[in-house]
Amino acid sequence: MRARKGRETSLLAPKTTRNRATLAYEEIARLIEQKKLAGGEVLVEQSLAAYLGISRTPVRQALQRLEIEGQLVKANTKSFVVRKVDLKEYLQSLKAREIIESEACAMCAGHAAADRLAVAKSMTAALKGDQAYNPEQHWAADKVVHDLVTDFCGNQVVAGIIRSLRVTTKLFEVDRLAERLEPDIRQHEAILDRIEKGDGEGAKQAMAAHLRSLVQFAVDRIT
Repeated sequence: MRARKGRETSLLAPKTTRNRATLAYEEIARLIEQKKLAGGEVLVEQSLAAYLGISRTPVRQALQRLEIEGQLVKANTKSFVVRKVDLKEYLQSLKAREIIESEACAMCAGHAAADRLAVAKSMTAALKGDQAYNPEQHWAADKVVHDLVTDFCGNQVVAGIIRSLRVTTKLFEVDRLAERLEPDIRQHEAILDRIEKGDGEGAKQAMAAHLRSLVQFAVDRIT
């Protein structure tokens, strides 16, 4: 990770510490999501500050936020480590999600805001076609679908548990993610269709099928 020299090359234009802390958080989270910062990698506050072209204070705030979310673990007073999730923890977390998120999906059915539902459907549909695979677009569409469930399930405790579990499953380093694109599109469309129609049981079953599919995909890659 190379340092960016000079203020004019800073990634983070806003001048307030709060804004820079937020943008530092988003940039580091993006690097983790894209596996440019892999599980087990050490993040040093000073090096990240140099890379982002900002002071250490907003970087420290961003790292602390990522630690609270479970994406990082503290190594020492000045460094963190990207949390590494092994296959066992990944599969156990998916099983927990199947139980909890499927119920949340049933609770969400018929209650999701129409504009949010339309965005989720549009972003999912945009993944279709012959364009080159874009992992950022894939992750973004995945996020809006699952955020729809947590945001409109009507139970903030359940939503918080699901968000925590999603952090864990997202940290697992899945090989050949592009192969998940077609099944994800199909399964997400089924989930959104059931939610839109207010079919709680159908939404529950669609989400459960999606999460079981993720389990099978991971198992198939190691056997």
